[in-house]
Amino acid sequence: MERRLAAILVADVVGYSRLMGADEEGTLGRLKSLRADLFDPKIAEHHGRIVKTTGDGAVVEFASAVDAVRCAVEVQRRIALHDTVLPEDQRLKLRIGINVGDIINEGDDIYGDGVNVASRLEGLAKPGGVTISRTVFDHVRTKLDLGFDYQGEQRVKNIAEPVAVYDVLFDGQSLDSTPTASTYGVTPFRAIGLAAVICLVVVGVIAAWWQPWNDHGAPPSTKRMAQTLPRIPSIAVLPFNNFSGNKQDDLIAKGVTEDLITTLSKVPQLIVISRTSSFAFKNKDATTKEIAEKLGINYLVEGSIQRSGEKLRINAQLIDAVKDHHLWAENFDGKANDLFSFQDDIIRRILVELQVKLTSGEHARFASRGTNSLEAWLSWIRGFDEAFKLTREGMVRGRELFQTAHELDPKWARPLVGLSWTYWYGARRGWTDKRQEWIHKGIDLAEKAVSLAPKEPGGYQMLGFLAQLQGDHDRAIALREKAFELAPGDFFVVFGLASVLYKAGQPKRALNYFKKARRLSPLMPPALLGAIAEAQLLAGANEEAIATSKEMIKLQPNVAFPHIVLAAVHSALGRLEEARSEAAEVLRLAPGFTVSAWLKTRVYKEEVTTNRVAALLVSAGLPE
Repeated sequence: MERRLAAILVADVVGYSRLMGADEEGTLGRLKSLRADLFDPKIAEHHGRIVKTTGDGAVVEFASAVDAVRCAVEVQRRIALHDTVLPEDQRLKLRIGINVGDIINEGDDIYGDGVNVASRLEGLAKPGGVTISRTVFDHVRTKLDLGFDYQGEQRVKNIAEPVAVYDVLFDGQSLDSTPTASTYGVTPFRAIGLAAVICLVVVGVIAAWWQPWNDHGAPPSTKRMAQTLPRIPSIAVLPFNNFSGNKQDDLIAKGVTEDLITTLSKVPQLIVISRTSSFAFKNKDATTKEIAEKLGINYLVEGSIQRSGEKLRINAQLIDAVKDHHLWAENFDGKANDLFSFQDDIIRRILVELQVKLTSGEHARFASRGTNSLEAWLSWIRGFDEAFKLTREGMVRGRELFQTAHELDPKWARPLVGLSWTYWYGARRGWTDKRQEWIHKGIDLAEKAVSLAPKEPGGYQMLGFLAQLQGDHDRAIALREKAFELAPGDFFVVFGLASVLYKAGQPKRALNYFKKARRLSPLMPPALLGAIAEAQLLAGANEEAIATSKEMIKLQPNVAFPHIVLAAVHSALGRLEEARSEAAEVLRLAPGFTVSAWLKTRVYKEEVTTNRVAALLVSAGLPE
């Protein structure tokens, strides 16, 4: 046995049994996240050693009382922000007690009055507070810029002598007497590196890192907006800039943007513009006014990343696009591996600013990070970049990169979804002579993704795609509806549901979802406009189909598809001259076109639909 003097910190979750009784799964998830993202890293940062943990508590040893108190205060400050999107009665709060005393070391465990007193002090602490003994107070009172509230001498269980007790007061004041970020017009949301950043501001060095405010011009006119502003907040995340000077870091900037959009899209109280529209402004010198009017939004998120070796800075800004002023801006500084926690903090900050409150179930989905492996994440981003070139070569490279991501983190569902997509898309395009084998491979991968992440839409989305490819429209609808239930604000989920509905004989219902999809992506990619035009044709919305087809032609003048739709629509309206003119355009752009071959690609559920479209196209003069 070894005796020594040490500072002992004891922490415990307030009302843990009540929280578990109300929401066991959500509480465990939040506690796990709290430990992994905050508590354990802070302990390590301040040179502490976690001696043991219980279900809801921990005993930590420090060589320095100053380190112990500094760590406790930083943890409590961060936790105060950690669950702010949850109702008060669902938030995790800690009590922390700290004592300096003699301890006995036996193996990895410690014993003695020094530990016992710390445990009793934890019981006296207020929720979210830190309570210390006189011995700790004597060590730190001249070394930390904190206040202390003397609580008198307290008798505590199993300790012979009364213990002089102090509550630590840390109401937002920096530990090292530097001004808080609020002094500079932003709210401190992340403690890591903040003091260093503020010092840089003081000496003027921050200019090398800080992304300057843009001159966004006059506020946008709500009357000229492409879409009517909704009653709930609408937000666009613009592509983050890469200020690293290293082209390879473009992928990190792109990945951060993608993740922010994907996660925010899970929040039902927001309308989040899809990447299909927000990425249209990449490398464009557009003002806030122009962006807001084209997208029909209230808010913009802008940002940048800067990486130097292992050091990483992410800058994020939230802009009120209607009033054209910044609501907040903040830098997040740390190591490259801190990337995921930075993203979490940015999202929480947005939700707090927009006064969005999540249910416990929504919070659980929101908090689901997916992976902690930067290497796996980067491999997935590269795979996404390659696969969605929509070429045969890109699909092969994408598949290899998705496989690498999966091997780096076998418990992460997203690479499996990507792999499933490559097999589905290849089978759909006829890029294999093993079509059925590829379909079944895609199904197997998607099912594994669902088993790993049952609350994520990706696996269900892919199973729906594959069921549709097999001609099982009812199953495809059920799976897409499940994906929609999990992510009603995700453009690709909404568009996917609409796409299966119109081919399954429900074109009018499909048009309702296409309307929602257009709200999420006002700058609809031309290839996707074709699906809307086809649904309008099948629903008998002929004039709308004409307008959508012409919109597509303006964007893609050398594509045959909109002319096929126009030929059918004009034929349905009895405008044979216009129908034959469009048919001639089809044959000019696609000389080998036949009606029967084209209809094989449509996979309509109802034979009557297939026969009707065939008759319209033949009537227009297209070869059977």
